[in-house]
Amino acid sequence: MAFTQETAFALFGCTLFAAALFVYVFYEPGDVDAGEEKTRQMYLLERKEATYENLRDLNFEYKAGKLSEQDYAIQQASLEDEAAAILAEMESIEKARATVRKGARRPGMRPDGGRA
Repeated sequence: MAFTQETAFALFGCTLFAAALFVYVFYEPGDVDAGEEKTRQMYLLERKEATYENLRDLNFEYKAGKLSEQDYAIQQASLEDEAAAILAEMESIEKARATVRKGARRPGMRPDGGRA
């Protein structure tokens, strides 16, 4: 089997492609902008919006005749239960925050922590 210029060119191309692929897959940039960290409240707000959107879509599909009444009722109940759980958790977080805020301000204390 003769080693020709075409074979050498193909081998060089494959090697170059493999090296580029290796760098692309395993390269980790030093400073990655990960974006804003989500709080539990932000996550719940997103879930609430998604659940409400799913309820609107479900209602539209039912009115368009794509769902039977039984399927609509089952899915609607499931989405409403999910929404209620999300709202309950959001409310409990708000109550906990309000309690912490009230506890932080004791009578006779200035906002900066000193005595009045």
